[in-house]
Amino acid sequence: MRVASYYNNKDVRVEEWPIPKIGKGEVLLKTHALGICGSDVMEWYRISKTPRILGHEVAGEIAEVGEGVPFKKGDRIAASHHVPCYDCHYCRLGHHTLCDTIRTTNFDPGGFAEWIRIPAINVKHGIYKLPDPVSFDEATLIEPLACVVRGQRKVQIRKEQTILVIGCGIAGLLHLLLARCQGVRKTIACDISPYRLEAAKKFGADHVLKASEEVPSQIRRLNEDRLADVVVVCSGAESATRLSLTTVGRGGSVLFFAPQAPGQTIPLEMNDLFWERGVTVTSSYAASPADHRESLSLIATKQIPAGRLITHRLGFSEVAKGFEMVAAAGESLKIVIDPIH
Repeated sequence: MRVASYYNNKDVRVEEWPIPKIGKGEVLLKTHALGICGSDVMEWYRISKTPRILGHEVAGEIAEVGEGVPFKKGDRIAASHHVPCYDCHYCRLGHHTLCDTIRTTNFDPGGFAEWIRIPAINVKHGIYKLPDPVSFDEATLIEPLACVVRGQRKVQIRKEQTILVIGCGIAGLLHLLLARCQGVRKTIACDISPYRLEAAKKFGADHVLKASEEVPSQIRRLNEDRLADVVVVCSGAESATRLSLTTVGRGGSVLFFAPQAPGQTIPLEMNDLFWERGVTVTSSYAASPADHRESLSLIATKQIPAGRLITHRLGFSEVAKGFEMVAAAGESLKIVIDPIH
C-alpha cells in the first residue's frame, strides 16, 4: 500500500509499506478521505520524531473486522486516533484529553495510508458510523470540530456574549460557525490574511478586523464600548497571545486553542488581568468520544457546513503539495487527500 512518510514540511514522501494485519477486537480501514491538520505541519513539534506517518482526520470503509468487533465489513466510519481509558483519575474528573492513555493510542501505521489498522481500544471508544448524508470528505472535519466543541464548552459560550476569534484558519472558522450555531450575540474575526478574513466574512462573522494595535479600540467601537467576552486564540504566534489579553473584557475568558512553540513566554500584569478585569484564562487540547459524537451530529444535520470548508481535494500522489500548502497558510482552508487516486 502507499503511505506518506513525513520528514519535514517540504519533504513528504509517498512510500510502499505492507498492509497491516489485524487481530482480535481490531479493524482494517480502507481510507477514502484524509484531512491535513494544522498540527501536522508544526515542524518544531514533529521534526525530532521523523520520519513518521502522520494523519488523524480519517474516514473510510471497514474492510476487515477482528473477533468480537461490533461493526461489519462495508460500514462507513470516521475514527479517532486518540481515545481515553475512562478509568483513571483524570477521566473520572472529566479531563478525558489529559488521560495518559490518550497519547498512546494511534493508528497503524498512521492516518496517511491507504489502509489503517485500528487498535482494539480505538475500536471500542473511537469509531463513529457515518449516516448517509455525511460524505467521507465531510467526515474529515469531525475530529477538528470535536476539538472546537470541547473548547467552547470549557469557556461556557452563551448567547449574550461577544466572541473574538484570533486566527481564521480552519479551527478559527469552525469556532465562528459553532458560536453562530449557539446563537452568540456578536462574532468578530481577526487575522493578518485578507484571504482568511474574507473566508470569515463568508462563513458569517459579523465583523472582520485586520490584526493590529488598533484592534482593542475597534472592538470597543463595534461592541458598545466593551471588549470581547470570549477571545479564542487559534494562532500560535506570540503576537496573537499578546493581542488576546488586550481584547478580553471584564469577566471574560481567553481560550488558548492553538499550541504555542516551547519557550514562548509573555509578561502578565496580574492585577489588571485577574483582579481588576476578572479574566479567566484556559486552554483546550483534543476531544473526547462524546465531543466527536456531538460534532458528527452537527455535521450530519448541516448545522455546520463541513463540505463548504474544503477548498482543495488532492490525490495521494500530491500529498507533499498538500502539506506545503497547509504550512504556507496561503489561499486554502481545508485540504483533503483522496487515497483512492
